Amino acid sequence: MRWSDNAAMATITGPHAHSAPPPSRDIVRATLRLSLVYWASMFGADSVLGYFINIDPLESAPLKLVLFGAGALMTYGMSLLLFRLRSLSFTRKALLCFGLTAVTAPVFTAIDFFNYVLCQYPRPVSLDPVYSGYMLIEGASMLFGWACLFLALLYHFEVRERERRLAAIREEALTTQMRALHYQVNPHFLFNTLNSIAALIEEGAATRAERMVLSLSTFMRTTLSLDPMQDLPLASELALQEEYLEIERERFSDRLHFRIELPPEVGAALVPGLILQPLVENAIKHGVGATRGPVEIVIAAHRDGARLHVSVENDMPPDPDSLCPPPGMGIGLRNVAERLQLRFQGDAQLSSGMPTPGRYRVSLELPWRSS
Repeated sequence: MRWSDNAAMATITGPHAHSAPPPSRDIVRATLRLSLVYWASMFGADSVLGYFINIDPLESAPLKLVLFGAGALMTYGMSLLLFRLRSLSFTRKALLCFGLTAVTAPVFTAIDFFNYVLCQYPRPVSLDPVYSGYMLIEGASMLFGWACLFLALLYHFEVRERERRLAAIREEALTTQMRALHYQVNPHFLFNTLNSIAALIEEGAATRAERMVLSLSTFMRTTLSLDPMQDLPLASELALQEEYLEIERERFSDRLHFRIELPPEVGAALVPGLILQPLVENAIKHGVGATRGPVEIVIAAHRDGARLHVSVENDMPPDPDSLCPPPGMGIGLRNVAERLQLRFQGDAQLSSGMPTPGRYRVSLELPWRSS
């Protein structure tokens, strides 16, 4: 069976036109394969049945080839019509299959009879009502069976197309949500950094403020170019956080100390871009900003089997009676937790608390993935 270009480009008009997927080469190829297998099976089954009623399969093979070839042509027309009317309801499709079978089955029987007449020529042949009745039932069964198979094929492709579209919609929604969470980071960071620049200007440290503005420009250019759906090597993520800490050290040069503990073999691990940014900002705001003395910030990472552990730890005013995040830290932690949930679907964890008085730690546990 072959599909013509016109059939392949057929469109549906009416109220359901928007819901019918456009034809594709996949449907054409699947229909050809199904038609070949179907009629080959019918040919084989009919030959076996004829053998048991004393009909020589070899002698009857040419007649069957002509008959089933005609049947394949009829199913071509049936398939084309069903394809064009695929937007009909299921009930109407079922009625259409019955109607097409009622029209084509007598034609199938007539072709079988005239085919036999030609083979017996010039001997006269009379119509056998019983045999013709059997052929009518056989033809109706094969033609109706094909119609049902073709409808099942169309439903298969329709379901697969809907699943593909649903997956695309879900992916788009996930991307949109990830972008929203990602872009929450930049305004918050920018607000904090501009406050730091304003504080330097008030202190009369214009040169330091100028260096901070230049560093801020470079940092923002880098972070805004990041794709929220693209992961970064941990070494690159920590390099960004180091740049940010260098910016903040312009303001807290006498009190801010930081170190990054990254084993060489862990630097290639993949993490969501800027996943540590809110945690480092919280460490600055609630550690350095809330403490008068020196504050140390430690960013550490290590691998434990198939898991990656990253932590951000900082000094802060002692509060041994509370292990909850200080006021204002909830937004940043919630942002990170939501991004981890969206990105890893429950396969990542965030924990926070005070391991010792005057020390606050946020830990991330992620699946190990390397670049």
